[in-house]
Amino acid sequence: MRNRQVLIADDEETTRHILHTTLIHWGYDVTVCKDGAEAYRILRDPASPPVALLDWNMPGMDGVEICGELRKERDTATKYLVLLTTRSNKEDLVEGLRSGADDYVTKPFHMGELRARLLVGTRVVSLHSELAQHITELTAALDKVKRLEGLLPICAYCKSVRRDKGYWEQVDKYFSEHSSVRFTHTICPSCLDKHCEPLGTGGPV
Repeated sequence: MRNRQVLIADDEETTRHILHTTLIHWGYDVTVCKDGAEAYRILRDPASPPVALLDWNMPGMDGVEICGELRKERDTATKYLVLLTTRSNKEDLVEGLRSGADDYVTKPFHMGELRARLLVGTRVVSLHSELAQHITELTAALDKVKRLEGLLPICAYCKSVRRDKGYWEQVDKYFSEHSSVRFTHTICPSCLDKHCEPLGTGGPV
């Protein structure tokens, strides 16, 4: 599952090893980076892990800079970004969240807290994914409605409908494919009088 993919970026080898081992044990698919520049390069790819644990202080780019840059780009704006920091000053934490971080975890880690915050992140990512799917389906439905609201070329003789690609098909088939309308065949009163003899008037047998 894609929402179980997590990127870890920390310049401290011991921290990387602990996080990597722990997250693997928890069932996550983990990508590890040694510095901020490498993490930013990977995270810019929309197909990269949707959740990232970013150390605040790293060479190249720090976690706050990465959050700020990713939030500027449409394809990466919905990634769930968690800052890892030794800072506990409220002003620093406010700065981190304003930069674009979704959450933070203070070092040294309490593993139960870290796991809970990761679960929140994966849940948010899943909701974003479901919302995007619903938007795609809604857009497709609206496009279909627009086609039905426009001018519809129909043959004056056989009543076939011309499709977008230029070929023709029966009107009932067209509407069954583009709407919830289903045709049932009957005879209107005018056609009944014109084409059908009343019962009992067919003459001698």
